[in-house]
Amino acid sequence: MDKLWAPWRKAYILNKPAKKCFICGINRNSRKDAKNFVLKRTSHSFSVLNLYPYNPGHLMIVPKRHVKDLTYLDDSELLDLFRLLSDMTKLITKSLKPKGINIGINLGKTAGAGLPGHVHVHLVPRWIGDSNFMPVIAKTKVLSESLASVYKRIMKTLK
Repeated sequence: MDKLWAPWRKAYILNKPAKKCFICGINRNSRKDAKNFVLKRTSHSFSVLNLYPYNPGHLMIVPKRHVKDLTYLDDSELLDLFRLLSDMTKLITKSLKPKGINIGINLGKTAGAGLPGHVHVHLVPRWIGDSNFMPVIAKTKVLSESLASVYKRIMKTLK
């Protein structure tokens, strides 16, 4: 029997709902950017690799201010957020060479937001063949590369 090892998922499976916003925690501690897989910071936003990715390079673009919806952001925050999204799209395209990219925003728990209190934009690189029977049959997503490896590749391109 083949085995699929994904030990980093254990924290997600066993994790109790957080009382504090983990995104705000990452934002407050820029000294730990490498440990938290933060890719880039701007005046109003930052980008960070998703700890529970759908695909290698799955990242989030997040406003620094804790708001639940885009409508609470002012024009400068919105512009900064979407400029960073554009920059990260270019960076992922250059560093990981995906064949496509999904970009999405889930507003509210009913819409699929895993963290409904702090709005964020998902950027998910896609490749031909990155989906297979595993998510449907085994409810398991196969990830071909670790977060640390993806982070190094992206940061190398960023520098």
